[in-house]
Amino acid sequence: MRSVLVTAILLIVALSAQAQQDDRYRIGTGDVLDIRIYNRPQLSREAVRVEGSGMIRMPLIETEIQAACRTEGELAKEIATRYAKYYRNLQVDVFIKEYHSRQVAIIGAVNDQGRFELQRRVRLLELLTYAKGPSARAGQTINIVHSTAPSLCKAATDDKPGNDDFAAFNTYRLIDTLRGEPQANPYLESGDVVTLPEADQVYVVGNVVMPLTIPLKEPITLTRAIAMAGGTRQDTKKDKIRIVRQEPGAQTKKEMVVDLSAIEKKQAQDIQLLPNDIVDVPTSTGRSLLRGLIGGGTQSLTQLPIRVIP
Repeated sequence: MRSVLVTAILLIVALSAQAQQDDRYRIGTGDVLDIRIYNRPQLSREAVRVEGSGMIRMPLIETEIQAACRTEGELAKEIATRYAKYYRNLQVDVFIKEYHSRQVAIIGAVNDQGRFELQRRVRLLELLTYAKGPSARAGQTINIVHSTAPSLCKAATDDKPGNDDFAAFNTYRLIDTLRGEPQANPYLESGDVVTLPEADQVYVVGNVVMPLTIPLKEPITLTRAIAMAGGTRQDTKKDKIRIVRQEPGAQTKKEMVVDLSAIEKKQAQDIQLLPNDIVDVPTSTGRSLLRGLIGGGTQSLTQLPIRVIP
């Protein structure tokens, strides 16, 4: 029993250490580094920008040094190794002065759209919290569109011919991401754009207390939709409730006239609404039209503010 407990504790410690290691930021192209070598100021360098190839140069070392894809500690160790034939036991420290290589964005049905510069590895759920969570209009999925630019840090074995379209897009169930389930909570990579599509919607307009747009996250009937809009006002023509529906793929709209009073008296079947249905509740003198319920498009990415995730 004791051995099982010890094994379990060791496994937890190992997984924790692995998670911390995975979270370490890896240097990318465009990042600016400070490289300090103890007691060797002539070798130290400030504001070293990592080239597009991922390489940097250091005094006395003839060949370029790969900085991209390494942590600060790994690069410091590599530099010390390169200087070993000139100096023994050099103490080298590498610091990232400016982060420029990892930027991601989150748009769509979130409470705070934006772009973020990552100073460490960040998972999808954490980015979602920085965007203040999904909005009331969020649907049931969350998508990641990956950059199609080649990554210096991807192993050659990661590039599978013929699967570019699949590799560039991933979709997850939002509820799984919110639960932090590993398969729906991946690490984000440079250039990723996270999108939360809005749920399919139905519209309730006309002679109701509060005309509104309802995200269709679950089945909604006509009576429930009207109740969510605060119910009907006085002088409503209940036997002439209109449902305007456009069938998928069709160019024309279909109009149904429903007797709400009969449904309320259990004399007729309640109707389940479909995506983009418009429920128009008329008065005894006429009917209402949909006005101003459908919002504008998503902001351009370049118009979003840039924030930093330290």
